Amino acid sequence: MTADTSAVVARLGGDSFLAEAFGRTYHLVRGDAGTVSNLLTWDDLNWILGRNRMEVPRLRLSKDGEMVPQDAYTHPFVTRRSTVWHRLHPAAFHEQIDQGATLVIDAIDELHPGVQRLACDLERWLRTQVQVNLYASWSGREGFGTHWDDHDVVVVQLDGSKRWKLYGPTRVAPMHRDVETPEEPPEKPTAEFVLNAGDMLYLPRGWWHNVSASEGERSLHLTCGLTTMTGADLIIWLSEILRRDDVVRRDLPRFGTAQEKQDFVDALRDLLTKELDSGSLIDRYAGHHDATERIRFRTSLPHIAAIPAEPEQIVQMLTTRHTLASDDEENVVLTAGGESWTFANAARTLLERLTDGQPHTLNGLIDGTDLTLQQAARLVEELVKGQVAAVGSEL
Repeated sequence: MTADTSAVVARLGGDSFLAEAFGRTYHLVRGDAGTVSNLLTWDDLNWILGRNRMEVPRLRLSKDGEMVPQDAYTHPFVTRRSTVWHRLHPAAFHEQIDQGATLVIDAIDELHPGVQRLACDLERWLRTQVQVNLYASWSGREGFGTHWDDHDVVVVQLDGSKRWKLYGPTRVAPMHRDVETPEEPPEKPTAEFVLNAGDMLYLPRGWWHNVSASEGERSLHLTCGLTTMTGADLIIWLSEILRRDDVVRRDLPRFGTAQEKQDFVDALRDLLTKELDSGSLIDRYAGHHDATERIRFRTSLPHIAAIPAEPEQIVQMLTTRHTLASDDEENVVLTAGGESWTFANAARTLLERLTDGQPHTLNGLIDGTDLTLQQAARLVEELVKGQVAAVGSEL
């Protein structure tokens, strides 16, 4: 049985969460261990550790804010083709964890289907890229010390418990590339609580915090990191789209007269003012961000060329954010993954169904439409070639 990840996301609070907490303050949601018991288990983790070659820093151990040296829990393995990779040494790995180290696996959403579904649900709702990291510990020692993150996080406690101390922010919206570093946090936390299995926590970026398990008790949790969209990002995008205007493309009049320099600056100001006063700049940037999102790639073997026009052939979009619009000729235009496809308006119902992010059969996609199975298969084939959809027996 798999976890209902959409229900997990819904527990954050929907529109009320966006209006009251998102980007503003922490948000704690108490829950039932049963709601997350099948999201990712210890057996799943053992399988991932035993079946994947993961090197530092993607897989790492951390203790007291420092990374444990890789050779303390791995040993080099030389293949018969003389390539070398570092294989976990289970006994040494267990010993380091027993001595207080925290296990971290970055981007575990790329390794586990259930966690990937959780990430995709968050991406559809919050309209931003999500990476999920896993943390496992068995000690009261703090793996990372008191620190802040440069992105918002959603934490899902899967098993055991974890004590959180929150100190709040000391700089408004700090960034990875910033002109100043945040001041040190106060000595006493502003909030302290324990997350138990089934609980969730939202924490805005810049909030100082530290985390530790209860001594001798295990803890397993996921941290979903949300990619930010800041004013700096908007300015960078604006500088790109304004290159359509020759004022932006021209060389600066460094050796011109004072009047020529002022005329150049005035022209730039007029151009920027027009965009800033348009009333749609943020929405246009958000739409661009949606249409160019990172795709979670998936192959469609054994179908390397044509997609068979079989009623039960399963297909699924790989993007979580995309746009459907009509052009001047009333065709339907799908934009996803940085590419656009134009189809006859008869395909609109099929595309509306397909872009809900769920697996569909070809027969289900054309139900109630005038499209044939062959037409649906050819449309899907175009999207598979564009790497924004995949087919298979299970998706």
